[in-house]
Amino acid sequence: MPKYVGAHVSASGGVENAPKNAKEINAKAFALFTKNQRQWVAKPLSMQSIDEFKINLKEANIAPEHILPHDSYLINLGHPEEEKLEKSRNAFIDELQRANQLGLKLLNFHPGSHLQKISKRDSNYEKLLEEAEYKCLDVIAESMNLAIEATKDSDVILVIENTAGQGSNLGYKFEHLAYLIDKVKDKNRVGVCLDTAHTFAAGYDLRTKEAYEDTMKKFDEIVGFKYLKGMHINDSKAKFASRVDRHHSLGKGEIGLDAFKFIMNDERLDNIPLILETIDESIWDKEIELLYSFNEDARPK
Repeated sequence: MPKYVGAHVSASGGVENAPKNAKEINAKAFALFTKNQRQWVAKPLSMQSIDEFKINLKEANIAPEHILPHDSYLINLGHPEEEKLEKSRNAFIDELQRANQLGLKLLNFHPGSHLQKISKRDSNYEKLLEEAEYKCLDVIAESMNLAIEATKDSDVILVIENTAGQGSNLGYKFEHLAYLIDKVKDKNRVGVCLDTAHTFAAGYDLRTKEAYEDTMKKFDEIVGFKYLKGMHINDSKAKFASRVDRHHSLGKGEIGLDAFKFIMNDERLDNIPLILETIDESIWDKEIELLYSFNEDARPK
């Protein structure tokens, strides 16, 4: 099966422009925001925008299942404050509905943050941190179940992105992802997106063949490849296990190019969107070309 490589393209001027922008860089997949990611509320999608999006998608020869829309950065499905949690849940349901209107199958999101201030000097630090994390994971799981219930007429999959674990962000351990999947009632509506920079910064190595295989084995044992619905393909400015989220262009960061060669030759990663979020969008077309050069047979015909 081929590899579907693309990038997180701009939807400026309307979602209908995203497929055009993807086509310009010879992408076979793409990500987009279906509304302004820094605003809570957006105008509903117009029928004209929806129709043009679908037309432009066909012209770009990209299938809906190879598109990985991302929700707003404002949303925190594990927010400890009731009012802000409610706001996040409503916004998330709206994002799922927008993806469904566009005929898309996936919605990528960061799980959430517990926002608790726990002093590292506290002798019970590890225990308090774990309690805060799992209490928050329970809230996130509840948010996911409510969102699935509210969109029963849809089959859009809630795709949990792993994180670097910066601040109080959850999802930096494969165990967090597995815990959320376990708590979601409808397993057909849940999946995972692995971000290479986040994976690396969270302490899962990818730099050598041995390290890559070890990390993927852990992922399969703890989460399971059947839940892998997409990947973000990024090098990392941040050091290994630093828990810092800083993306870099391919081969320019701490991960190096070998990891991306392993990815392009790994059959377990066939037929899912592989999305660049590297920092220099002017070279995305070259990075897509580079990735396909690692495995010419993986280029969609």
